[in-house]
Amino acid sequence: MENPETPVRILVVDDEPDIRNILHILLSSRGYEVDEAENGLRAVECVRAQPDYDLIILDIMMPGMDGVAACTEIRQHSVAPILFLTAKAQPADMSDAYGSGGDDYLIKPFAYEELMARLRVLLRSPLQNKTSVLQVGDLTLHLDTHQVQRAGKDITLSSKEYALLSYMMQNAGTGLSRERLEQHIWNYDYSGGSNVIDVYIRYLRKKIDEGHDIKLIRTVRGAGYVLKADA
Repeated sequence: MENPETPVRILVVDDEPDIRNILHILLSSRGYEVDEAENGLRAVECVRAQPDYDLIILDIMMPGMDGVAACTEIRQHSVAPILFLTAKAQPADMSDAYGSGGDDYLIKPFAYEELMARLRVLLRSPLQNKTSVLQVGDLTLHLDTHQVQRAGKDITLSSKEYALLSYMMQNAGTGLSRERLEQHIWNYDYSGGSNVIDVYIRYLRKKIDEGHDIKLIRTVRGAGYVLKADA
């Protein structure tokens, strides 16, 4: 991924100049183009001016506008993967971050190689598949354009929501455990106490199933979730 032919643009958002500088040096040395913002308000301004960032690294505790509020606003303009990089380590903090539209969460202090590994996962092209369009009932997902529709109506998803939905559609009719979903989408071991998958399933249900008689996302009691069109 380092030194790509088409440079990847990353926005680094942190109120600590030293953190921004370290990340700038690290990412630039791997071939990425890096912009910086010192707080949430500035980050939103950057994304409004440049909505096609490939990835955003976002702190939470910042003056003026914190990272969670900034993420919520950024999601109105961009579907770029957002990695929260923060010292806040409580499950409630993680839930708020994912709920605002974040895709991954790494706690400070962090190992550089772990950060780079997570960035590679977030920047990885979504599922490579010979079929460019997935369909389950009246739900369609275009792997080439990332367009998602149900009954012909466009649905806007965050990058993590898209990754979760596309994986479930590729495995339509198959029960998927929380462990399997978390390992595939977030690329780390399921802790057993995490509710990240449940939170994202709730978001998807609101966007995919709300207002439709046939609910596509079903709970498999004691196991996980399945996406299927039959009653």
